[in-house]
Amino acid sequence: MTENILITGITGFVGSHLAELILEKKYTVYGLKRWHLSKMRNVQKIMDQIEWIDCDITDPISVKNALKISNPEKIFHLGAESFVSPSWNHPSHYMDVNYKGTVNILESMRELEMKSRILIPGSGEEYGEIHEDELPISENSILRPVNPYAVTKIAQDLIASVYFRSYGINVVRVRSFNHEGPRRDKVFGIPSFAYQIARIEQGLQEPIIKTGHTGDKRNFTHIRDLVEAYWIAIEKCKPGELYLIGSDEMEKIYTYREIIDKLISLSDIGKISVKQVPEYTRPTNVPRLIGDTSKFRNLTGWKPKISVDKILEDTLEYWRDFVKNNHY
Repeated sequence: MTENILITGITGFVGSHLAELILEKKYTVYGLKRWHLSKMRNVQKIMDQIEWIDCDITDPISVKNALKISNPEKIFHLGAESFVSPSWNHPSHYMDVNYKGTVNILESMRELEMKSRILIPGSGEEYGEIHEDELPISENSILRPVNPYAVTKIAQDLIASVYFRSYGINVVRVRSFNHEGPRRDKVFGIPSFAYQIARIEQGLQEPIIKTGHTGDKRNFTHIRDLVEAYWIAIEKCKPGELYLIGSDEMEKIYTYREIIDKLISLSDIGKISVKQVPEYTRPTNVPRLIGDTSKFRNLTGWKPKISVDKILEDTLEYWRDFVKNNHY
């Protein structure tokens, strides 16, 4: 008898890639979807392999019912509002989804006396204003969030820790740094740049990439490496502990301007310029997110295998295909 695995946010960027990985391992995968809102494009190829449950994590009755139906041994809680920019205009909604949605899952696990392991991923954004002399970021680095999204992820992480300490819920806590690849929505940095280049190549946009801050420095991980790390984390990491996940290697650390230049070099268009515009510029930015993931690596032996160049190639090809077939 195979284990039941439940994935919230399965129709999203990370969730869809994780589902593919787990299906390859021959587990039974349950996925939550909102009957009128979920983006099913990301899971078209595996639709008939998923046991679907209609559920909105902001509704506690819906969540408890989903846990009863799936009876999972492992839960990957990936359902979240993850795009930073709208969080300034929708701070209560972000708290409802990211914090209260997590409470609904943890409380249902407590009421049902579930012994499942649950992976709750946080974000490097939680660290916010990190100074140059405080790098690299570790599990013990101070949190100085600079946007409402980051605050909701901190709240999510802290309540997960509380449920572990108070009720013994088997929470595995991680914070992941920037992960990229096919299927990430074009509102985010790298997919936005790739989408715009694809439009430029099709003559649908003038040869100008519009962007926000481009000096922010990040370490980048391919989505396939990340979901492998999530699977290893839920199997090997100690419940209640916090682990950072991402690429530490110097060759995977770039500013967004450097990333844009690398993407432009992959195009045959002769000249593409870059312009910072107000609508893409956030009220506050996070200038540096460079993590030290040695705690996780030393415990698990995980190491990212895929290069930044491959991340960019895969992302650009995804958006070229999208633009060619959808003409926008």
